[in-house]
Amino acid sequence: MTERPTRRRRKLFEREAELTTVDEALEHLGGAGTGTGAGGALLAFSGPAGLGKTTLLAEVRRRALARDCTLLAARGGEQEQSQPFHVARQLIQPHLAGRPEEELRAALGSWYSIVGPALGLCAPEQGAPPDPQGLRDGLDWVLTHLTVQRAPVALVLDDAHWADPESLSWLAAFAPRAEHLPLLLVVAYRPDELPAHADAFRTLPGRAGHRPLALAPLTEAAVSTLVREAVGDHADDAFCREAWAVTTGNPFEAVELTAKVRDKGLDPTSVSAPLLRDLAAAQRGSGLVARFERLGPSTVRFGWACAVLGTAIPQELAARVAGLGPEEAAAATARLREARILSGAGEVPDAGLEFVHPLIATALYRSIPDALRVALHGQAAVAAVDAGLGSSAAARHLLETHPENDPWVVRTLRAAAAENLRAGAPEAARRQLARALREPPDFDVRAAVLYELGCASLLTEPANTVNHLRAALAEPFDDPALRQGIVIRLAQVLAHSDRLADASESLAREIPYTRDVRARLRLQSEQFMWDAFDAVEPDSPARSRRLARLADRLTGRDLTERYVIGLRAWDACLRGEPVDVVLHHAVRALGAEFSWAYEDRGFEVPVLTAMVHMYADRPGRAEELFEAGTAEFERHGWRGAHLSFAYSLRAYIRYRRGRLAEAEELARAGLRLAERVGRGTPVHWYAIAILATTLLARGRVDEAWELAREHGFGESFPAAVVFPDAQTVYAELLLARGQAKAAVAELEAVDRRLGPRGIRNPSWCPWQLHLARAVAEEDPGRARDLAEGAVRRARAFGAPSGIGQALRVAAEVAPPDERRALLTEAVSLLSESPAGYELALALAALGTELRDTALLTRAAVTARECGADGLERSVVDAVLALGGGLPCAAVPEDALTEEEAGLARRAAEGDPAVSGPSLSAVCRKLGTDRTGLHEALEVFARSSR
Repeated sequence: MTERPTRRRRKLFEREAELTTVDEALEHLGGAGTGTGAGGALLAFSGPAGLGKTTLLAEVRRRALARDCTLLAARGGEQEQSQPFHVARQLIQPHLAGRPEEELRAALGSWYSIVGPALGLCAPEQGAPPDPQGLRDGLDWVLTHLTVQRAPVALVLDDAHWADPESLSWLAAFAPRAEHLPLLLVVAYRPDELPAHADAFRTLPGRAGHRPLALAPLTEAAVSTLVREAVGDHADDAFCREAWAVTTGNPFEAVELTAKVRDKGLDPTSVSAPLLRDLAAAQRGSGLVARFERLGPSTVRFGWACAVLGTAIPQELAARVAGLGPEEAAAATARLREARILSGAGEVPDAGLEFVHPLIATALYRSIPDALRVALHGQAAVAAVDAGLGSSAAARHLLETHPENDPWVVRTLRAAAAENLRAGAPEAARRQLARALREPPDFDVRAAVLYELGCASLLTEPANTVNHLRAALAEPFDDPALRQGIVIRLAQVLAHSDRLADASESLAREIPYTRDVRARLRLQSEQFMWDAFDAVEPDSPARSRRLARLADRLTGRDLTERYVIGLRAWDACLRGEPVDVVLHHAVRALGAEFSWAYEDRGFEVPVLTAMVHMYADRPGRAEELFEAGTAEFERHGWRGAHLSFAYSLRAYIRYRRGRLAEAEELARAGLRLAERVGRGTPVHWYAIAILATTLLARGRVDEAWELAREHGFGESFPAAVVFPDAQTVYAELLLARGQAKAAVAELEAVDRRLGPRGIRNPSWCPWQLHLARAVAEEDPGRARDLAEGAVRRARAFGAPSGIGQALRVAAEVAPPDERRALLTEAVSLLSESPAGYELALALAALGTELRDTALLTRAAVTARECGADGLERSVVDAVLALGGGLPCAAVPEDALTEEEAGLARRAAEGDPAVSGPSLSAVCRKLGTDRTGLHEALEVFARSSR
């Protein structure tokens, strides 16, 4: 059912259950935050076309407004699906548009430049565009903020199956939040046409029961009532029964049929009943089209123009597309209204024309002869541009036209694609550029279109991106800057597809033919970067020497030179050159400006330069750089892979500092973001490896193993050099589970992969130390050789944390008479380093070696401060086994069972029945005797809290 042109509220038949559900949800919504209600909900109504979804949602809007709800309303359109954020703009733009820029910036905060362009509130700013995930996060914030500010809020979306993909995927992901906000989210759709990415609307349970709520056809009784209300109570049963039969209880068809009966003055009796079938047929399909075509040529052209334009149709624009003057357009509009084909735009004044029902719009659109339909779309594109609606409004029409080698079409589509790309809609940009390529563009711009297409499909279709960029390079064009951009982008997508050798080769082919010295240096810097990540680079030492010679003579006068110097610092770190050399180059690289978010550069070199500081025992400086880089990512709306890398690597820095609980929290945040990017991606490798490493340090071996199994970690390893090295982390997992032989196989593979490259700095990757531990039982001589070699390399690098770790493992595999000296030096060095967890391990090892309860107590306290729960428990047990007591602050929170705690409390209260070995064991755990139990329990309780 739909609203009549008079906008009189239509009576709803047999929708009492649905309206009761709506009223209950609105009642809960109105009580949210007052203690009387339970908050928001999702209501999804589904059903085939014509079952009254639109009329039901109109009643939902009316009831929401009657309860003083803020109303956000939108409607999907069959012709507007290719316009990104079309629905999002309908929902949010009316509540923010028209404000001065200063006020709008204040309302949107840091999201202004990210969501503003997508919502049509401001022009895109120069610089790198937001990634789709960042934009969705921004839209989440805007809608949440709007909901909290203007609560309660009812968000009503009709024809969700026709919503643009960008808006619909956002709303489907946002929907679960509705129940935690003063927000009632109501959607209606045709179930057979709802796209896969909106399945959330089918499956989300909510406060009102199961989803979706399927609308049923009207019963014979309801159709009979509808007929008699429209044509008179004298309509007989046979007439009403036939009306129900020919409309199959479809509310839209029943309403239209009764209107036609009334208009024709048909006597509603059994005699007239046989005429109803022909009348009903005239309301749908070919019958509707035939009735429409009888309205006259100018009216038909105007109706077709409206069908091409979609929803909320400006009459002047439709007249321009139809080729009619103002008077002809007004007359055509009147005739289409009278024929119940067009209506006003619903409840919003001056919002344009609408079709009475989407079924009518679809039927008329499909009735347009093919060639004429294409021509009308072409005219609509020109009219949209002339009307000042912009290239994006024109682009959706140009997508429906045939290629004609028209430069204007190419320019318009490229402009629309650039706008959409900067607004965070790369898929829409990809469609538009692909269409521009078919036009086709002139030879002198074809390479640029291919390049732009490659940039638009970079995140979603890396294989196609490679093809587009290689095709662009094959084009005859003479623009050195464009050629450089294509080559750099090609190398980037190859590298991110784990094809590092191909990335390097593509750059190597271009470098000899690049005449400009600065441009050639830029390409060289890109090649050095991807070579640095290539774990199977054929001649890494030679590349390292070339990099050193180049970087050592550069002054860092521009960004490209500083990137080369930053890569020199990273290479020196991997190879274990002295810390002073590494830091010297890292400081030179940072220079005056070293942004992480340049549009035409990756963030890899800034990340590597920051990580150098961590390996060189400057984690505070590394965290400063990461905090600045993370803030840049967030300002640009980069909430996908970029932010996941930032969180995961900050977690690794916290791990190296011995702040394991914080490291776990950050690593889990990084993994959540990586999951949104996709499994098997480089960022996913980082997140899993770092979280697994942290869990092992915390003593949760089984949990780390389950994490690895769940995510397929260990089934294969990336070709890139990552940190921590994924295969080494997997071997450490195996070792922690007692699978020494399997660990040896993995670590020897690491040696074969990294050894020839000269990457042997144990401060960067301690694979030699793990291998020493793994072979110690079967081949102690080899274990000692491996550990001693690691100690030598660690000393050459010079970071106290790396030397201390190497000494601790060397002591583990050394003869008994050598262990004390090695561990004593390890403790001394680690005490001066930021590596808290490594210090706890060394203290525990030295305390155990010397059977020194004071050292073990210090180890337990250090382990507890780090969050190394497993280590702390083992040290506590070691102290108690030696007959010592621990300070209460060192007792782990789960040291006492409930039974033991109750026993201790009873003894502290003087219960003489409590005694014997059980009480003695409790006293040992608390580090006291019976006389000190009361005080010990108080301290333990405070510590546990």
